[in-house]
Amino acid sequence: MSATRILLADDHAVVRHGLRLVLEAEHDLAVVAEAGDGLQAVELGTRADVDLAVLDVTMPRLTGIQAARELSRRRPELRILILSMHDNERYLFEALRAGASGYVLKSVVDRDLVEACRAVMRGEPFLYPAAVSALMRDWLRRARDGEEVPDNPLTPRESEIVKLVAEGNTSREIAELLVISEKTVDRHRANILEKLGMRDRVDLTRYAIRCGLVEP
Repeated sequence: MSATRILLADDHAVVRHGLRLVLEAEHDLAVVAEAGDGLQAVELGTRADVDLAVLDVTMPRLTGIQAARELSRRRPELRILILSMHDNERYLFEALRAGASGYVLKSVVDRDLVEACRAVMRGEPFLYPAAVSALMRDWLRRARDGEEVPDNPLTPRESEIVKLVAEGNTSREIAELLVISEKTVDRHRANILEKLGMRDRVDLTRYAIRCGLVEP
């Protein structure tokens, strides 16, 4: 039986090296590609020689969740795992909605990553045990307090643009990255500011940090 061919995407080379060591210690797993940002992950993940994409949730240009959404659209057969430092139900649900089959915490990656890879390749979802407990606790708390989880008011494309704006890209650079016109970028930006009730790039950057689109 051939080994599962894996794409590793994380913007820290040292982290990628450590993940590669964990995975390649197993006879049935092989890292065949590495990416340092979300856009590169999408480019590499569309290759036919990748079976599984392991994506860090927080990366430049596109987050792991944005990259997962795009890869799911382009290659529905590709299996996707999200790696995260965040034990947070919002990231978990966003990852699953984006097409990921599993969510692995970096704090226990040496324990869970190999089993997560094998599980999703068998067609099974992978959720670390603490996530289930955390989700239940949070759901019960919200139900008790009469709260609802707010939906993200932005479309996936608008979230991409907020991230790129927060990373300091100009309208021209964003247009080139997303292969759209500058006029379209400006229209999206105006719509985003109106939706969020914000004024400028500074407000958008604060929003992007709060939502986990970029690191502070």
